[in-house]
Amino acid sequence: MDTLMERARVGLASARTRHGLTEAKLRELLPSERAYKVSDGGNGLYVVVSPSGSRSFRYDYRLSGRRETLTIGRHEPVARQAQRSHLAYGMDVTLEEARLLLARARVDVSSGRSPARVKVEQRSEVADAMSFGRWTTRYFEFKSDAKSGAERLADSTLALRRSIYERILAGPFGKLNLDEIKPVALGELLDRVKKERGPGPAVHARELVLQVYRFANGKGVDIANPAEALARKAYATFVPRERNLNRYEIKTLLDGLEMTGTAPTLRLAVRFLLLTGVRKGEFIGATWAEVDWERAQWLIPAERMKAGKPHTVYLAEQALDILTTLRTCFPSSSFLHPSRYDSAEPISQATLNRTIAASVDRINKDRTPSQELFLPVSVHDLRRTFSSRLNDALFPEALVEACLAHQKKDQVAAAYNHARLSGPRRVLMQVWADMMDCWMRGESARDVIIMGKTKIDAAAHDAEGMNL
Repeated sequence: MDTLMERARVGLASARTRHGLTEAKLRELLPSERAYKVSDGGNGLYVVVSPSGSRSFRYDYRLSGRRETLTIGRHEPVARQAQRSHLAYGMDVTLEEARLLLARARVDVSSGRSPARVKVEQRSEVADAMSFGRWTTRYFEFKSDAKSGAERLADSTLALRRSIYERILAGPFGKLNLDEIKPVALGELLDRVKKERGPGPAVHARELVLQVYRFANGKGVDIANPAEALARKAYATFVPRERNLNRYEIKTLLDGLEMTGTAPTLRLAVRFLLLTGVRKGEFIGATWAEVDWERAQWLIPAERMKAGKPHTVYLAEQALDILTTLRTCFPSSSFLHPSRYDSAEPISQATLNRTIAASVDRINKDRTPSQELFLPVSVHDLRRTFSSRLNDALFPEALVEACLAHQKKDQVAAAYNHARLSGPRRVLMQVWADMMDCWMRGESARDVIIMGKTKIDAAAHDAEGMNL
């Protein structure tokens, strides 16, 4: 009897929809003990009413001799319908929208495409759009784009982070949505990495997760950052030993230095170190007796040089300006920059590093959550920056090495090159100072570099000690 009643109800529903479904008719479809179908007037669209009362639109078709069924979407009454910017299979839809999607499905079938497979691919794309892997890709694209300005990362840093992602994070987290990665799971992964690979990779993995989530937050994604719940020091206090600054980082550091609450002369001292490429100890122990104002050079005696040989630093105009200011500020001291408490003593070994650290702290304090932290910098990193940027600009390596007082094993060749390179070295030091000025103005130093190479070539044929 119940079966007969159920068949009668289904038959009645079919009779009511011979001329097509309406929203009113859809609302009248009552659930039964078993799911049943109601056709939308023979256009291929039908609705399945489940025992729970839900109504879903479906479409049967044949493709390459195989029957397939597309679930277009679940019925949603007009009264609950919000304005849509687009339609996709699998959404809650009205009858009118279901018919629009049916037309799209028919076009897919006539073109030899499976609309059911398209639906699966669309669902996968939506899920992928929120995955950690997809956001990491977007983060790398942004950080490698020249248009990102100061946000752009050095190629070496990008290469390292891509390696960290592929080797450590892609497997466990790449396909997970951002909201699926919890602090506990991340902490367990980092603990394993620290145990099996060491603290360095663990710290870099945490840092990458931190920055990817901050990047997503900056794009409007409201999601908790799992890395923020994990203390960096729990894995290592890891500071890269090999650090050099790119042109954007040089500007960021020196701009930050100007906003740092420290003595103005210490800010000048940091700039002077970057301009000259000298070691920290060579500057700290420097006296005014070593400066030759007339020749615009600074002769560091052998006893204060690492290699035990005297070294001449050719002073650019910008370096001379800094020395002039220091001389004005410390007229009674024999040292370029004396101690704060005793003018008869030089500044301490830690003072300059503390000054730079304060600048880095100031920079990071002003950064937004979406911005990457500015990594620590040491005084020796300034010397490394001097070397890296000049070599990147394709200035002769021997010339750069001579400016850094890197001695050649062949002492005869070293003596010869010292005389031969004096003129080009003087030009190079001025070119380097001018390059820095360009970067501080936010400009490219390309023209300065090109002109500088011409001047160096000319100086090489008119150098001191050459009998031409």
